[in-house]
Amino acid sequence: MKQSMMFIPTLKNAPKDAEAMSHKLLVRSGLVKQVAAGIYSYLPLGYKVIKIIENIVREELDALGCSELLLPALQTSDLWKESGRWDDYGPELMRLKDRKDRDFCLGPTHEEVITFVARDYLNSYKKLPVALYQIQTKFRDEMRPRFALMRGREFSMKDLYSFHSNDECLNEWYELVWEAYKKIFNRCGLEVKVVDSDTGQIGGKEAHEFMVMSEVGEDTISYCNDCDYGSNTEFSNLAERDKCPKCGGTISIAKGIEVGNIFKLGTKYSEPMKATFTDKDGKEKPMIMGCYGLGVSRTLMAVVEQNNDELGIVWPEELKPFKYHIICFDVKNKDQLDVANHIYSELRKQSECLFDDRIERGIIKLKDSDLIGIPIRITVGRDIKDGLVEVTERKTGTSNKVKITDLQAFCSSLSKKKKK
Repeated sequence: MKQSMMFIPTLKNAPKDAEAMSHKLLVRSGLVKQVAAGIYSYLPLGYKVIKIIENIVREELDALGCSELLLPALQTSDLWKESGRWDDYGPELMRLKDRKDRDFCLGPTHEEVITFVARDYLNSYKKLPVALYQIQTKFRDEMRPRFALMRGREFSMKDLYSFHSNDECLNEWYELVWEAYKKIFNRCGLEVKVVDSDTGQIGGKEAHEFMVMSEVGEDTISYCNDCDYGSNTEFSNLAERDKCPKCGGTISIAKGIEVGNIFKLGTKYSEPMKATFTDKDGKEKPMIMGCYGLGVSRTLMAVVEQNNDELGIVWPEELKPFKYHIICFDVKNKDQLDVANHIYSELRKQSECLFDDRIERGIIKLKDSDLIGIPIRITVGRDIKDGLVEVTERKTGTSNKVKITDLQAFCSSLSKKKKK
């Protein structure tokens, strides 16, 4: 992709209201732009990374046998009244009326709709279990939107729902999704801790949250230094240096960003909404459900929060929007432009490349390159008179002068090193 054609509106300074580093970098690097409080446009570079995250999610969930669908964002109040949540959900639910004065809401979540979809088809134990997921925009009228994509009023989320004939099957799927989430976040370059949590507005009998450690996190978690125990402090009431209730080890307290949550819903929705199946003995029973949410846009925010330095973003390997950033230092210099075009033509056959062909000062191009964080930068400048270009690794800052004739082999060696 030629940078002169790709809309990447980088900024020298961060917005005055940006507190979190991720907020500053998401805006400065031209990944997002605020439209209103808690509402953001995903610009081409940011949306490219969003799609990479989505595809990682799809790969891991499809491997479990889950099926992707798409449910409506606009939901009728009738379904919410069936479940009993229309009056209980609270002011975060964005409510509206159509021209016939019928009540609707913009979905903050989709338990009611998925139960409505499933109840007419999953009428026998022979059709269970089934796991259905979507990646879609959600809406919540947050009282205090903050930190850009962390606490938004419109955001991208993956929600998965599983349907079962018994608790044993639900428990098995709960563990499967738990492990899939760990793989997803690991592939996104995130270190997460899994903690016990309250079931909140979703409901059910058991829930866990996947937390990314960060000082800008809105949740406080307690975790053990000696075992895998973790819990939201509002749920556990543990304090720093308390004994771990699981192993007796020492408890630590830290801030965290919630990037995913999983719930054992049981029959909370299937029972009031009459989503039933016939079991082996011919008896009619409510389906047992699980619910599994993952914040796609919040994952992007958490990745940037955890992966940056004083120059800008440092993308984890699997989330890089491009592999190579080719910089033509002076596009008015025909020799430099010809060499840069040749390198771009050859490397793009192997991997995605961003070619900075803008009529802009070279120093600006280098600063923008550091800011947006593409892993390998190839700078075509005055050294071409000696048959050399400069190759810089974004993560380490290491630069090497490389012969143009050896460039592809050198870049291949860097790729092999990254995979180890």
